[in-house]
Amino acid sequence: MTLLLDEPLPLYRKVKAMILRSIETGEWPENGRVPSENELVKSLGISRMTIHRALRELTEAGVLVRVQGVGTFVAGAKPEAPLMEIRSIADDVRARGHAHSATVVLLRPEAATAETAARLEVPANTAIAHSVLIHHEDRVPILLEDRLVRLDAAPHYLAQDFTRITPHDYLMQAAPMPDGEHVVEAVLAEPWEREHLKIGRHEPCLLVHRRTWAAGRLVSVARLLFPGSRYRIGGRFTSRPSAG
Repeated sequence: MTLLLDEPLPLYRKVKAMILRSIETGEWPENGRVPSENELVKSLGISRMTIHRALRELTEAGVLVRVQGVGTFVAGAKPEAPLMEIRSIADDVRARGHAHSATVVLLRPEAATAETAARLEVPANTAIAHSVLIHHEDRVPILLEDRLVRLDAAPHYLAQDFTRITPHDYLMQAAPMPDGEHVVEAVLAEPWEREHLKIGRHEPCLLVHRRTWAAGRLVSVARLLFPGSRYRIGGRFTSRPSAG
């Protein structure tokens, strides 16, 4: 790694140019970990503040991805979650040739509060299931799934090992879901969500509110939170000419 010292640029921009050059030449491959701030300070002999600014601006531009507690990586093409379909996150990750894993943060029965009862269309105090999972792609967290499930529709939900089967896959077995609804909004994550997703305070996220039905009965409601720098949401539709 060398800086172009003869260029009339601020030092932090020379660092950015060096990083971009390293990526373009393949020295720093896509999805590969880049040297830490400390390593760059030592190898380049410049201040930590300068290095930090260069890395921060490249992260904001989507060139790099910073995972708190893990490191900084060269961004690859953003994976895309389907907007018009209900699919398993594990299947999407594996279809890209990557490894899917999940961490169970919460899995317990609850008595439906007035708010959760309204969301699930059940009487208050009905026994429901509540799960929170973090889904990883090659060990990088890409999705926080916060889900409520009607136990009358999926009575064995709480007995599942969701490190081996996703909630989506189990629910498709227990109560096949031909109908679903997605509502998408841009949000900032709550502190506990940022901690699990290993993202910064100002990282924009995509939040998908998903509701699914089987045989006309609501089965599950979920909050699917994707870090904006690691995922995008897309879909394809066909328009049909109106009659007459």
